Amino acid sequence: MDLNCAVRTINKLLIDKRPDAFNSSWIQKHAPHVYRYIRNNIRTENGSIDWDRVTRSLDRKFHSKWKPAYQFRLKKYRRQSEVEIVLKKHHARLYVFISPTDRSDENIRDIICISLVRIAQKGNILAREEIIKLVRFTIDEWIETRPALYTWEGHESLINDYIKGCIRRYRYSGTFMGYLLKTMEYAGRGLPSTSELPRFLPNISDESIEFCYNSVSI
Repeated sequence: MDLNCAVRTINKLLIDKRPDAFNSSWIQKHAPHVYRYIRNNIRTENGSIDWDRVTRSLDRKFHSKWKPAYQFRLKKYRRQSEVEIVLKKHHARLYVFISPTDRSDENIRDIICISLVRIAQKGNILAREEIIKLVRFTIDEWIETRPALYTWEGHESLINDYIKGCIRRYRYSGTFMGYLLKTMEYAGRGLPSTSELPRFLPNISDESIEFCYNSVSI
């Protein structure tokens, strides 16, 4: 058995049994051989079962049905070694937070994010800080290029608060960066702009720029 075979089996079970929700216990009950394979072979950098890798491979329509067991509030701690394991594994690909070139880079970016998010959700404050530092490169680019996020310019501390909230709330449905982007788009609609000048469209004429500056100074 390999991961593709395990995923096909889970997909078929979900189609046949049509549960409202499922988790690792459901898989263990209905496909114990698949559960054993995942438990023994699909592991994160820090040794826990990598359910993100499994759920990400399922048919998209099943992503929202995954409901992991509730985690009680954990004690906060600082353990740099957990963070370093992830960063060393992906060291050569950290450029994806600054300039991803294609969909493959975006997928790698999300894999790195989710690995750190799971560590942060266990209580590791250093993992949360590392995520904030990395995704801020991407967010700064979003603010420059996505009109829906223009209002976030100048709200530095608020951006960090929303990243922390997304880290805390993220579960298993969709990509983390996609979840973060949508959260910021919705929240940004009510933010006051801190810029004194309007954003300019590409290729705007020098005459229009001069008019805008004069209008602001009046």
